Amino acid sequence: MKKFLALSAALLLSVTLVGCSEEAPVEVSQPIEESVASLEGRYVGYSWNGEANGTSLEDTNQYIETILELDQDGIIQDAKLSFFVQRDGYWTMRQSGNAYVDVDFSVDPTPAEGGADYVAGNSMFTVHTADMMAFYAFAVDNSGDTAVVMVDPITRYQFEMKIPQDFDFDTPVGEMTIGSGLTVPTVRTSGNRAAEWDELADNNIFNVSGWSHVVNDVGVLADIDESSTVQVFLEALGVEFDGGQPQSRAVEYGYFGKGGWEGNHNAIAQSLIGQNATEMTSLVDWSNERYAANINEQNQFGLDTESGATRTVQDSINTISGATVRITREATSYQRALVNAGILSEEDVIIGRF
Repeated sequence: MKKFLALSAALLLSVTLVGCSEEAPVEVSQPIEESVASLEGRYVGYSWNGEANGTSLEDTNQYIETILELDQDGIIQDAKLSFFVQRDGYWTMRQSGNAYVDVDFSVDPTPAEGGADYVAGNSMFTVHTADMMAFYAFAVDNSGDTAVVMVDPITRYQFEMKIPQDFDFDTPVGEMTIGSGLTVPTVRTSGNRAAEWDELADNNIFNVSGWSHVVNDVGVLADIDESSTVQVFLEALGVEFDGGQPQSRAVEYGYFGKGGWEGNHNAIAQSLIGQNATEMTSLVDWSNERYAANINEQNQFGLDTESGATRTVQDSINTISGATVRITREATSYQRALVNAGILSEEDVIIGRF
C-alpha cells in the first residue's frame, strides 16, 4: 500500500511538473501558409479585325497588341498599346505618325456627295498615311494663299480651307462654316457614314456635334475656339504671320487633340500604370447594364445591335482612359494580356467591336 501511494504521488508530481513547465511540448494546430505565385513578368495580348466573324489572328489585316509589365503583386509597371495595319501587303503601325502630304493650289476644293451614294469632292491635298485620326496639314504658297486640311473626328471627312492672301484674318473662326463655303468637306477618310451638308451648313470644325470638344480640349488647338480669329487659329497650327500676312511655308502636318492614334494609345497606357491588374480586369466596366445588354452568348459586344447602340462606350475621353478611340477593341487586347498572366481565362474575354 505504501508502495502504491508512493507511486501515485510520484505520478501526480510528474503530471504537475509537465503541465506547469514552460518548455513542455504542446501540440497546437498551426495554419498552413499557401504560397502565392508571383505575377511578375511581361504579358502580351491581342485583338484583331474580323475575329467576331471567324477570322484568325494570322489572317487578319489589322490587330492591336497590348504589352503589360507586372510586378509580383500584379501592379502594372509599364504598358504599351500598338495598332498594326496591313498596307499593300506590308505591316505598319497605325500610330507611326509618318505621312506623305502634297498640296495643289490650283485646285478649288468642292464638297463630297455625303449622302448614301458617296462621291468624293475635289481636294487640294494628296495624303498617304496610316493615321488620319486628328490629322491636319497646311501650306502657304509664294503669293500668300493658305491651304488647310483637318480631319473632322465626327464625320471623318477632310475639312479643307483655301484662304486667299487678301482675306480678313481677323474673321472669327466660327464664321468659317460649311455653308459659307470657307470650310469644305472634300474626302471621307474612313467609315461609311453618310453626312448631309445642308444639315451642317451653320457648323464649323469646332461644333459639328457635342463631341467636337475633342478638337480643342487638349493639344495644339487647346486655346482656340469659335471666337478666335482665323489668324490666331492658323498660328496655332504653325502658320507664321508678318504684318498680318501669312508667310510662305512648305507643307507641314501634325495631329490635333490627343494626337492621333499615338496620343490616344499613349493616354490609355499611362492610365494603366499603377493599377492593380487583378482588380482592373478590363478597360470597360461590363457590369454597366447599357454595355452588358449588348454582349451576346459568344461574349461578343455590339455584334447583334443596331449601329450607334454602342456609342456610350466610345465616350471614352470623359470616362475611359482619356482616349477618343472605340475602346472595346483595346479592352479585348488588354484582357488577353491578363489571360497570358493567368489572371483571367479566355472565357472571361469580351470580344469588342473592331
